[in-house]
Amino acid sequence: MALLHPDALQPAPMASAPAPMVNTFQPATLPEAPGQHRFWDRENSFLFATNAAFSAADFVITRDNLRAGGQELNPVTGVFSGTTTGLALNFAGETVGVVGLSYVFHKTGHHKLERAVSLLNIGASAGAVTFDLAHR
Repeated sequence: MALLHPDALQPAPMASAPAPMVNTFQPATLPEAPGQHRFWDRENSFLFATNAAFSAADFVITRDNLRAGGQELNPVTGVFSGTTTGLALNFAGETVGVVGLSYVFHKTGHHKLERAVSLLNIGASAGAVTFDLAHR
C-alpha cells in the first residue's frame, strides 16, 4: 500500500472570480411561422393588379352599356351609375375595399381568406365583364 503525503489530501485551491451581477441576453430570432408572408408579396401584388384591371374593364364596359341605354343590374353599383364620376368612384372604391379587407385578414393571420377576397372579386368582375360583353 502506498503512503500519501499529507498535502495530497487537501483540495487544490480554486481560482475564484466574482459572479457577474448582470446577465446579458441575445435576442432570439424566431423562425417564420408557416403561412406567414409580407402583405405586398408577389402573389398579392399580382392579385391586386389583376383585380384593378378587371375592375377597370368592368367600369369601361358598364359605362358604355349605360350610355347605350342599358341598365345596371347590381343594386349597389346602380346607386352610383348616374354619372361617370360616380361609377368610377364605385369601381375604385371596390378595388380599395378588396385591398383593405385583404389587409385585415393578413393582420389577423387569415392568409387563405386574404387571398380569397381578391380571387372572389376577380371572379365577380370577370363574370360581369363577360355578361356585359354578351349583352351589348
